[in-house]
Amino acid sequence: MEPVDLTRPIEPGMPVYPGDPGVSADASATMGSDGFRVTHLSFTTHVGTHIDAPAHMEPEGATLDEYGIADFRFDARLVDLAGGDRDSGGDSADDPGLGARDPVTPAMLPDGEDLDAEVDMLVLRTGWGAYWGDERYFDHPYLRPEAARHIADLDCAVGLDTINPDPTPTERAGEANAEPEGVPAHHELLGAGTFIVENLNLSADLPERFTLRAYPLRVDADGAPVRTVAE
Repeated sequence: MEPVDLTRPIEPGMPVYPGDPGVSADASATMGSDGFRVTHLSFTTHVGTHIDAPAHMEPEGATLDEYGIADFRFDARLVDLAGGDRDSGGDSADDPGLGARDPVTPAMLPDGEDLDAEVDMLVLRTGWGAYWGDERYFDHPYLRPEAARHIADLDCAVGLDTINPDPTPTERAGEANAEPEGVPAHHELLGAGTFIVENLNLSADLPERFTLRAYPLRVDADGAPVRTVAE
């Protein structure tokens, strides 16, 4: 397959986690006044399509610089939890698959017998990427703690087309499904030393198996934006 870019653009006005500062891109030098262009960018380590390192949530967790470049190449398995027609290559907001704040349970995920030994990342397409840029994006489906534990037990990282593997705080939080408090899915995954890649654009027609490359900015931090490509 031709390489497919799964990365959301980083730009002012883009969705960010509630309470996080937004993205700014201001000119620090211009062609008219300086004869060249330089842009001052400001954003957090968890903006857009990004990777969470264990240090994001775990006091003794590893930071990104403790990994080699090969650790950011994954043998991925697509788990399509979404409905909708993707023949056009776009997200389908008419039928995003899972409903608002629906839980993903272990029964929805492959088990060890269904998984090739080489697979080291599950890419979960919930369909909620259809709402990127809309307030509904924050009422995404989430991983039940036991589903996150199941993924960790498979020794897999996880990629998501949502901003969070846990429920994101909004006005609708806790309305149904006995939502867990805090960030238990983060702790299950990062506590096991695996990665979480969030805000993937999974609108393309992807095969069930592919290589996913998610190379972060070279920063020794708790996470970083990634340019994520499926091959």
